[in-house]
Amino acid sequence: MNPLTKVKLINELNEREADLGIKEAVSWHSEYKDSAWIFVGGFPYELTEGDLICVFSQYGEIVNINLVRDKKTGKSKGFCFVCYEDQRSTILAVDNFNGIKIKGRTIRVDHVKNYRPPKDHEDIDDITKRLREDGCAPTEPAAAAPSEEDEQQDIPVKKAKKEKKEKKKKKKEKKEKKKKKSRESSSSTDSSPRPPAAIRVKEEKQDAAYDKYNHQGVPERGRDREDTDREIYRREDRDNRDRRRDDRETERKARDVRDREADRRRDDGRREDRREEDREDRWRDREDSRRRDRDTRR
Repeated sequence: MNPLTKVKLINELNEREADLGIKEAVSWHSEYKDSAWIFVGGFPYELTEGDLICVFSQYGEIVNINLVRDKKTGKSKGFCFVCYEDQRSTILAVDNFNGIKIKGRTIRVDHVKNYRPPKDHEDIDDITKRLREDGCAPTEPAAAAPSEEDEQQDIPVKKAKKEKKEKKKKKKEKKEKKKKKSRESSSSTDSSPRPPAAIRVKEEKQDAAYDKYNHQGVPERGRDREDTDREIYRREDRDNRDRRRDDRETERKARDVRDREADRRRDDGRREDRREEDREDRWRDREDSRRRDRDTRR
């Protein structure tokens, strides 16, 4: 698929979700919640790792970047992979950076579900190795075991928490007792209790498009995207066929015009040749008449 069509599809999907007010759990971004890597493509070849970090660090801390370069020349190939410290930064990056222009070129930013790191070299450092083994952003360090001094300091805090819980329990018990008394008094005064009033609930209009984005419709969303991709492919094929037919028609017309022009030039050349021959014949006739006059005079 053309990269620009992918950029348009991602932007349209984000706009549709924003209009429908879809939750994060149902959003298409949730499929990539286990990966903090994004793909960036289409940027100018002269950008370096530092330039890309300056641009993409606006929405989170970058912990790793893999700018793909040519093995022989070392020049950039125009695409890279970026890893954020927090996976939520990838959502902000895809929503805000996809489709922007850098130095006149439209870039494409998308999630990476299963990032496959390149083969390790001898000069690779330990941090990069660990990040590639994790496959996602680095995990938080495990909490250290509390020391004796910390435990002693935590004791009064725990007591305060217990006291607060006990106070809350007492308040709840008092409230329950008051409710019981009020119910008993109401039941004694009113022998026949009134039926509860019917509550009217306004029916909310269901949007047909919402079914594609609920929990049950998560696989349907993928099917919907595939259907849109197929429709786009068909439109592109149809446009390409029409374009080729138009090109052939224009070539045929141009060929006909060239043939007519060549025939016209050929006819003009033949006429010019005939005129020249007529002129030569006339000149010869004149010369012959002059010679005859000279001979008769002699």
